[in-house]
Amino acid sequence: MAKPIPRIGSRRNERIGSRKNARRIPKGVIHVQASFNNTIVTITDVRGRVIYWASAGTCNFRGTRKGTPFAAQTAAENAIRTVVDQGMQRAEVMIKGPGLGRDAALRAIRRSGILLSFVRDVTPMPHNGCRPPKKRRV
Repeated sequence: MAKPIPRIGSRRNERIGSRKNARRIPKGVIHVQASFNNTIVTITDVRGRVIYWASAGTCNFRGTRKGTPFAAQTAAENAIRTVVDQGMQRAEVMIKGPGLGRDAALRAIRRSGILLSFVRDVTPMPHNGCRPPKKRRV
């Protein structure tokens, strides 16, 4: 029986540490997208490159519970805990969407101890653009 040839430089040997490199980010932007079904919290640096993201779905909320304020609060806390460890002290907050998790996520961000320079609502508002879908019949 032939001896197996050892694979030198295999992918398994190259990456020993974690995949996400721990950059020191003093300032960032926190994007909160709150829909009726889910809340997604994305944290980027000032150039817009994603550092970390979390959603109600990744926090093990399933079904209708993903759209709740508590799920949004948990998602925001999970995301912020990670970037505070990387050294983030100041942030801007952009909130988008009509969901229930808007206020809860913002409350969690304020409690985290990060200094907020501004909070901006970037929900897209149509100036009578597209025709809306037909009314729902139940």
